[in-house]
Amino acid sequence: MYMTRRSFLPPVAALATRAGLADHTIALPQPRTKGETSLEHCLLNRRSVRSYRDVPLLLDAVGQLLWAAQGVTAEGHLRTAPSAGALYPLEVYLVAGNVDGVSPGLYHYRPERHELLLVKPGDLRQELARATFEQDCVQSAAATILFAAVYARTGGKYGQRATRYVHMEAGHAAQNVCLQAAALGLGTVTVGAFQDDEVKRVAELPESHEPVYLMPVGRK
Repeated sequence: MYMTRRSFLPPVAALATRAGLADHTIALPQPRTKGETSLEHCLLNRRSVRSYRDVPLLLDAVGQLLWAAQGVTAEGHLRTAPSAGALYPLEVYLVAGNVDGVSPGLYHYRPERHELLLVKPGDLRQELARATFEQDCVQSAAATILFAAVYARTGGKYGQRATRYVHMEAGHAAQNVCLQAAALGLGTVTVGAFQDDEVKRVAELPESHEPVYLMPVGRK
């Protein structure tokens, strides 16, 4: 017997409620499932990009990136990235700094509703950059996608192998974002060099949410 994903529903909504932000949600544009750029072209042109233009990201592009990361694609809440036991231990946040029509702040992505929930208002890019040993790509990006892992969701079924499976899943999701960014003509890079405790503090993550990946995004 193991715990299902619903046994570990994230406490983000409770945090937002305490902060008086429970009703501050942003509906994202419907994700596109057909594009003009081939998968092969995206694979050929995917590169790590650390320098970005000082221009805003459009909301539909942000929504497309988040959908690529963890969007729901089939009945049973199946998603864009494979997950061991379909337990989906990843939680996705958006650190928005320069997104068209979106106030700067930390948002939680809700895959089932394809929407953003404001968790913490304010431009957090400088603080987040300090937590990444002053990486300029984090400070200058229009937004950063933050992947956090709830290891207990996978650990209940897979025991000691859970950590490996969760990290594999984070890689799957991050590659989806890389390829989606390439298709949109955007730049991104995967960042793993950061102080875990500082990222958790800046983002005010729930105790069970452990940061595993940061992906700054901007126009090349």
